[in-house]
Order: sequence, then structure tokens, then C-alpha cells
Amino acid sequence: MVRHGKSLGLVETQYVTFAHPPDELELEGGGKLGPITLAYETYGKLNNRCSNAILITHALSGDAHAAGFHEGDKDPGWWDNMIGPGKAFDTDKYFVICSNVLGGCKGSTGPSSINPKTGRPYGLDFPIMTIKDIVHAQKHLVDHLGIDKLLAVAGGSMGGMQVLQWVASYAERLAAAIPIATTASHSPQQIAFNEVGRQAIMADPNWNGGDYYGKELPEKGLSVARMVGHITYMSDESMNDKFGRRFKDTKQPFKFAADFEVEGYLQHRGSNFIKRFDPNTYLYITKAIDYFDLSNGKGLVSMLSGVKARFLLIAFKSDWLYPTYQVQEIARACKRAGVDATYCELSSNYGHDAFLVEVEEQTHLVKHFLERVTKERAAHA
Repeated sequence: MVRHGKSLGLVETQYVTFAHPPDELELEGGGKLGPITLAYETYGKLNNRCSNAILITHALSGDAHAAGFHEGDKDPGWWDNMIGPGKAFDTDKYFVICSNVLGGCKGSTGPSSINPKTGRPYGLDFPIMTIKDIVHAQKHLVDHLGIDKLLAVAGGSMGGMQVLQWVASYAERLAAAIPIATTASHSPQQIAFNEVGRQAIMADPNWNGGDYYGKELPEKGLSVARMVGHITYMSDESMNDKFGRRFKDTKQPFKFAADFEVEGYLQHRGSNFIKRFDPNTYLYITKAIDYFDLSNGKGLVSMLSGVKARFLLIAFKSDWLYPTYQVQEIARACKRAGVDATYCELSSNYGHDAFLVEVEEQTHLVKHFLERVTKERAAHA
């Protein structure tokens, strides 16, 4: 993978806790949750006017570690090719924030966290949450950092949904929005893929109704869920280029083993995923994604009317998980609502994963867009 700009070097995860009883976070579904801890990382320096902050929002399996290296790690954060000195989100200019979402399993409060009322992990006692709840929690983090208005919120996939929800919930708190490879609401097919993953987890005997903490994990179920999901992240062309119909070197006599390279690859991805992700978190977050509906029954144009934030919308031609028509729908609604929006459709054979690996064109687009937003904001300061 090509990397541009300098490395951030070693970075550390930080934590903030809020919503202490009796001031718990009120959830969209009617319940309450607290206290809540969010894990987050920051890169770059906040300027004196607190006007250069950018919030990066992560996808389903992401976390707060978006860039730089943790001590002892061989690999950098999940968007290191886009965040750092001289990169798209240039930390010589901007103060970049990324937090693990509410419901996550990498330091933020989620199903695997200890329920203070019972002293045991929440499991399925964790309340149903939505993308709106995730954004509401992020807003508390932004407040904690002393930032009244973000320069931009940016993210791909589920991260793009969070970007859109920021516009819907706190339009006055951001100058620009960069949703990438995302949608305003899931199609039946997208819900269906998530449901297959959830059913795979719940069908694993070790899932035990969500009460598996301290016991055998539902590893097979989560592994299959990840394998199904990963198929949707790639494209037919990228899978053909990467694997073709090649057999593994260790091909065995026919025993339903992983003979093809693509089979071995998927099994490898699945087995690695269970080492770092909580199965219940997978259930809760995929459900939150499926529930997401930006229009909220009012229509996208109505929801976007009056929004002052500028939009940069990016889609990829080979993305069949979030096809270009779904990003185009958001762009058209922005135009009809009088919102300043730029839509860019990029060629790539990487499918949905393109937003993580296509650096050159995204960097060019994001850099120029952020420079424009920064200049306009300074002119009106």
C-alpha cells in the first residue's frame, strides 16, 4: 500500500467518562445508559480559536486507533494512509479526533463492558442503540475537548452514516461533511447480509443467549459473519485479480477443505476477527446500521433544508455494498435543498474497501475541499 506524508509515530488512546447517574444518556429507543466511557485518540494540535478540529468516524469493525502506531504494533491505525503530516487530513494543519463508537469493544462502553448494576458484563442487557445515539455520545466528547464547532466530520461506510447523522442532529456544530461510500438508509439487500451475519453468531451454541463472557466464545459464528461481510467489501474484479481460481499450495484430497485460495483467505480473515472483536458488539452495531434512516420519514430534502455545512460526497464505481446510486441520492437531495455539495465518483476495482486503500484521488479531493472550507470559515470569522 502506498503511503504519503510522514508517520505520526507513537500515539496513545485516551478515555473520557460521562453520563454519570442520574444524568445518563437518553437513548433514541427510550432507554438510558450511564456512565459511558469513550476511547479516543487525537492527532495534531488544536489551534487557539479551536477552529481546526476534524472528527473522523469509523466503520463497523474500526476503532479509535485511526493513525500512527501503538507501542509494539507492526501495523498503524486503520486510516493511517489518510491521516498525518502532509496527508489528506494534514495534522500539521488540523486537529484530528477519532473515537471508538458507543457499543464498541475497543475501550468504549458496549455489551462486553461491566454493568455497574450487576458487576457483570452487560451482554444482552445492553440497551438497543442507534447511529443517532452514537453521534450523541460523540458530541459529549467534542464538548469535553472544548470544541464548539468542528471544521469537518468525515468517514466511510458506517462512518459515513455518522457523518450524515451529525448533519441531522448538530448541523450548527460543523462547517463541512465528508460522507464516503455510504447510504442514507439500508436497502433490503443490505439488511439481509447483516441478518445472515447475526444469525450465524446466534446459531453458534457458544453464543448462549449473549452470555458467553468468561466462557467459550462463539468463534465459529463470528468468523462466518465476518466472512460473509468481507465478501461484500470486495468486488468481483478484485477477487478475480487477487485469487482467480487458484488452488492453495497445501491442497488436499477432496474433503471440503479450503482448497481454493479465496477460501483460505476468507477463513483467515474470519479467524483473525475473533481475536479482536466482541460478537455481541457485532450484533448491536449491525442492528444500529440497519435501523439508520436519515430521512426519518420526512424525506431527505426536507431534512437537509437549511443546512449550511458544505458536503464532499465520494463514491466508488465498483462498490456493490453501497452502490453509487445511494451516494448520488444524497447528492441530489443536497442540491434540491440548496446545500453546497460536490459529488465525486472514483474508479477503483477494490469494491467497498476502496475508501480504505484508494489514497491518491481521495487525498487530492479532501485536501482541496478542506482548504476551501478553512478559507471560507476564516473569511466569515
